[in-house]
Amino acid sequence: MVYEVKKGRKHVLLMLIAALGLVCLFAGICFAASSVRIVIDGEELISDPNPFIENGRTLVPIRFISEKLGAKVEWNNEERVVTIEKGNRKVILRIDSHLVIYDEEKGLYGLSDVAPKIVEGRTFVPVRLVSNALGVGIEWDPITRTVYVDSGKSSEITPFYDVKLAMENGSRITGRTLLGINLPEGYDKNDKHVKYVLLDPGTAKGFVIAMGNELDKEYTYLPDIRDNGRKVLAALIYDKEGKLISGDVVGVNVEVEPKVELKGIKEGDVLDTVTFGVDTSFIATKVEYEILSLDRDSAIAIGKDVPQDPYGTYTWNPKVSESGRYSIKAVAYDTLGNAHESMPVNISVEVEPKLGLSGVSNGQTISRPVTLLASRNFDVKNTRYILVNPNTGEERLIDERPYGGYKWFPGPDLKGKWGVLVEVTDSRGNTLRSDVVEVNIGGEPILLLYGIGPNEVVRESKNIRVESNVDVESVKYILKNRDTGEIRVILNNSGNGFEETFTPGSNDGGSWSIKAIARYKGKEIESEEIPFRVYLGITYGSVSIVNKDNYVEEFLNIASQLAVDSWKSTGMSAALQAAQSILETGWGRYVPVDKYTGKVSYNLFGIKGKGPVGSVTINTREVYNGISYYVDAEFRAYNNIRESWADHKDFLLNSARYEPFKEVMHNSILGAWALKRSGYATDPEYALSLIRIIEKYNLRNLDIIGI
Repeated sequence: MVYEVKKGRKHVLLMLIAALGLVCLFAGICFAASSVRIVIDGEELISDPNPFIENGRTLVPIRFISEKLGAKVEWNNEERVVTIEKGNRKVILRIDSHLVIYDEEKGLYGLSDVAPKIVEGRTFVPVRLVSNALGVGIEWDPITRTVYVDSGKSSEITPFYDVKLAMENGSRITGRTLLGINLPEGYDKNDKHVKYVLLDPGTAKGFVIAMGNELDKEYTYLPDIRDNGRKVLAALIYDKEGKLISGDVVGVNVEVEPKVELKGIKEGDVLDTVTFGVDTSFIATKVEYEILSLDRDSAIAIGKDVPQDPYGTYTWNPKVSESGRYSIKAVAYDTLGNAHESMPVNISVEVEPKLGLSGVSNGQTISRPVTLLASRNFDVKNTRYILVNPNTGEERLIDERPYGGYKWFPGPDLKGKWGVLVEVTDSRGNTLRSDVVEVNIGGEPILLLYGIGPNEVVRESKNIRVESNVDVESVKYILKNRDTGEIRVILNNSGNGFEETFTPGSNDGGSWSIKAIARYKGKEIESEEIPFRVYLGITYGSVSIVNKDNYVEEFLNIASQLAVDSWKSTGMSAALQAAQSILETGWGRYVPVDKYTGKVSYNLFGIKGKGPVGSVTINTREVYNGISYYVDAEFRAYNNIRESWADHKDFLLNSARYEPFKEVMHNSILGAWALKRSGYATDPEYALSLIRIIEKYNLRNLDIIGI
């Protein structure tokens, strides 16, 4: 098409175009009564409001053009949906959604780079979308800023983007599926990330099913049983600011065929240690295993009492007496609570007797009590712990008992290098010996103090006693006030551990230390000096940040908003984040405070260390000389709960320890088990507790994404 421009006005016209371009550049949207014209089949039409340019795209009123071309246009105000019908075409557009339904029955979908929007009561769409929707010829003249519509020309649907999903339209998904995209040659992949989203075509909303920073990588989609049905699979590419810049969509049918397969073992295996797991075709919330003996009327149930990770493995270490033939099967549970069984795998277990000595290691210098223990895979009726002279081979009996461990604290008479072994008699009368473990015995008289641990906070009477590797004659306990220098002595000549009681007085608050001194062969031996603190004042417990009469609803509102904000910026499941905060704080009712000052930490996730406003001191447990006791520990403190939420997000995203979690953090169930597997919590119920909260309170809805 040729356009005539009068010579005298050409320069002025170009200047006006440039000026308008600058206005559009800075304003983003260009509105002008004469800036954009619409010409249909040679006739110029005037619309109100006028077409405009937004971010380089010309937007036109879809109803105005459609009806002029004989199309039927319907508006659903409740769902904010426009339906356009012309001939055998029926196109569905949703306000503020990039998803376009070109043919609902055939499952033909597309992406628009600019979502339809309402301006002054009219729906505006990009010019190319008009062509795709109505199948007419459309041309844009940038010089005269005119949209030319030619109903005599037909057009095919032209994608807005040149990125293509590596999956055919209409594909059927029955289980674990690889997802990928084909990028055009020379495509700039820097500072971009991709999200694969499974959408309900009726709402243009759904869930992220895979995501990552590597555009050309294949990602795995493990379907949720609730994903079943006709869906739209979208691959969406975003820039570093989170703006959608490219993508593709195809129609798919998700028809999960539940399959559970045992992995790690195969039919006919002969094993002495059995490690196995499951592969499922669906997202499983938990897994149980049954190990059925084919030789005896017995079975081992795994996972009923202690939840088992459906994405991890389980190791069974059978005893010699458990040798025989077994059938192993798995039962995995989907998100609707349905149980799905694997086919059984038959194996043989052939276990040779194994005996070792635990509690000591080769080259160890023994200066404290150790517990000798026979590590075995068979039943015994007698256990003997034996000391071996490495020079002469002479043996000494340390202890003899039917079974179990022995606490051994060798004295100066055994100074030097020795060998230690365990000898057992099994249930059939056979005698077996472990390998010799070579140890060094220091040979010095040692005195250990029990009852108060390093840095313990003492608030009440404490029983104190000693243990030694020699027979001591008397003991005195020396208590020193490290603030005032005061010394107190408690003397005991009674033996039997020389147990005494230390009861702090009302004026004894402050820093102290304690040590024990014992007499042995006319000399004194001392224990380690242990620092501790006496505090008899008021202590504060946790506080509630919600109204106790309405705590579930109130905290759910708080957690949901913070979780969704974090999810939008990171892709980390909002459902999982909210569930963690609920579990860690008991719905916001148990937020840590400083035990001495009452300072509120606003720490919703129990993270130790120093935060933006320092820390708060609360109790935690430590172990000293085998005894558990309370000490003060620092937990991060924040100005508000929003800071706590942001710090928790950074804590997970910036630690190499949680790399397995980051790969699946978009999914609340996969993420819950990955957190447990990465060591976030030691509670075996942790992952399942999170999943139960998510399911009971419909937190999965927090992860719904629209395009």
